[in-house]
Amino acid sequence: MMSNTLKVEIHSFSYKKGGIPKDNSGNGGGFVFDCRGILNPGRIEEYKIQTGNDVAVQDYLEEKTQMPDFLKAIKSIVSINIEDYLARGFENLQINFGCTGGQHRSVYSAIKIAEFIKEKYPEVEVVINHDEQPQLNK
Repeated sequence: MMSNTLKVEIHSFSYKKGGIPKDNSGNGGGFVFDCRGILNPGRIEEYKIQTGNDVAVQDYLEEKTQMPDFLKAIKSIVSINIEDYLARGFENLQINFGCTGGQHRSVYSAIKIAEFIKEKYPEVEVVINHDEQPQLNK
């Protein structure tokens, strides 16, 4: 087993504002998942000022949209790469989630996939960047 640590950088972003985040690792890319096919909670008045980090928005996405199926498919896809990258000693993988404003669906997806990776692959370093919601970055 190689001693390299795999760093997975996850971004939520806005297609309207900043566009797809640049991969600064030198790998030149990674995954880009378009969340715009999921109903947008930002179109509902009570959620407009909230983000995908807020429980009410999360409940809406989980109960009223196709988000659970969307994330289930993404978990399968990214797991294949993470396991391969770990086996081969790769050091960087970028995963990007975009929606219209970078506030609801992409933020939620980034948070949930980060949680999934941390739980399933504790040896992986996970860094999350909310490009349009910097107050959520930890």
